This record gives sequence, C-alpha cells and structure tokens, in this order.
Amino acid sequence: MVQKQKRKKYTAEFKNDAIKLVTEQGYSCNEVARRLGINNNNVTRWVRDQRQEKTEMTENGISPRELEAENKRLKKENKRLLMEREILKKATAFFVKELN
Repeated sequence: MVQKQKRKKYTAEFKNDAIKLVTEQGYSCNEVARRLGINNNNVTRWVRDQRQEKTEMTENGISPRELEAENKRLKKENKRLLMEREILKKATAFFVKELN
C-alpha cells in the first residue's frame, strides 16, 4: 500500500528569512533552497508571491491579503450584529406583550 506524503509546513518566519536571503543578500532561489534543504519551487514561489503582493498594493497602501482578512473579519462582525439585532427584536416584542 502506498502512503501519502504529508506536506511540510513552514513558519512565516522561515519563509521570510528565505525571501530575505534572495531579495536582500542576492542569493539565487536554487542556492537558498539547497542550503536550507527544501525544494527550490517553494523558495521561488515565496519570492514571487512576495514581489507580486508588493506590486499589487492598493492606492491606500493595503495589500489584497490584508483586504481579504479585513473583509472576513467584517463579515464575521456583521453576522454577530445581525444576530444581536434579532435577539433585541424578540426581547422588545416579548416586553411589549407583557405591558399589554
């Protein structure tokens, strides 16, 4: 039976350090990958994604990733507020009945 290989997870700090070796120190992606003992496709993708994120900054300096995170947070908050509003509507209807 063939076992599935587990995908290795790398921390954000590890990725950032690898990216800095390429962008700031001038090493190639292949050399960084070889020295760190990881696949060179990973380093290449991390560097490409980081460069793309920098070029995709919106006019107010927010990256698309940050916009997505803010959107997700706002949707969650909106859902909570709608639920609270429904609870208050029901409570108001209950107390109006009690007064009559």
